[in-house]
Amino acid sequence: MRLTRLFAVLFILTCSVALAQGRIDCSSLDSQILKRPVHYCVQLPSTYGLKTTEKPARYPVLYYLHGLGDNEQTLFKTGGWTLIEDLRQQHKIAEFLIVAPEGRASFYINSADGEDRYSDFFLREFLPYIEKKHRVAPGRANRAIGGISMGGYGALRFAFAHPELFSSVSAQSAALILESPKNITAAVRSGSPVVRALSQVFGNPIDVAHWQANNPFLLAKKNRAALKKLAIYFNCGQNDDYGFEKGAAALDKQLTAEGLKHQYHPYSGDHSLNYFLTHLGETMEFHSQDFARAK
Repeated sequence: MRLTRLFAVLFILTCSVALAQGRIDCSSLDSQILKRPVHYCVQLPSTYGLKTTEKPARYPVLYYLHGLGDNEQTLFKTGGWTLIEDLRQQHKIAEFLIVAPEGRASFYINSADGEDRYSDFFLREFLPYIEKKHRVAPGRANRAIGGISMGGYGALRFAFAHPELFSSVSAQSAALILESPKNITAAVRSGSPVVRALSQVFGNPIDVAHWQANNPFLLAKKNRAALKKLAIYFNCGQNDDYGFEKGAAALDKQLTAEGLKHQYHPYSGDHSLNYFLTHLGETMEFHSQDFARAK
């Protein structure tokens, strides 16, 4: 009898631990637009796979864009998964899907030469695919986007260009560059990995019209009225290795001048994994709170 009770207790404890943990599913989508498979990972909350007699729940979704040199697994392999799970255990964030697509060095836009149409892929193929494959709650109110560095640029660019698609946007150390296209073209000779990546996407010399069409500052000005319904958060280390704190401060100044509500946090720190992880929890809480407001 005691042994039976012991097994029963162990079974309950085992189930409790299993239910407390979410899981990561990684796969790929064969893109007709990009003409290649695009890898991605999805973090599913602990309740996602539960069997129930009721209609299965649908969840909000956060699309999370990685930085230059990283990939779709970086967020979950560098401590992000544990941090997010801890936030859920502490009831600091609600349950929502986090989807991280492979972005390579695309800056998440269509390239100037038209060879790599990443933005078209993301909007026309990836979002519909994910939201059909997984139980994603419908509508703008249940869709958010965020990212770090290059991904921070991509998140701001997507949200500012398409505020009708996203309810909130976050960016950590976003690659917001204040240099003119002419100066960037001149800097290509320096051999900097960031500048080289820019030239591959925006052209060499930089295609000025293409640069301006994807400029988050100009997009925020163009779509100012629609951005009033968008929840905006961004932070940046004040000793950023690439000087991105200047772009963050400029964006804060512009949004403030245009009367657009937002959260901007200039913190001490550089452009490192330690900095990103230190403030990752804030971005997750920001999106969770916005999802809750929508409900």
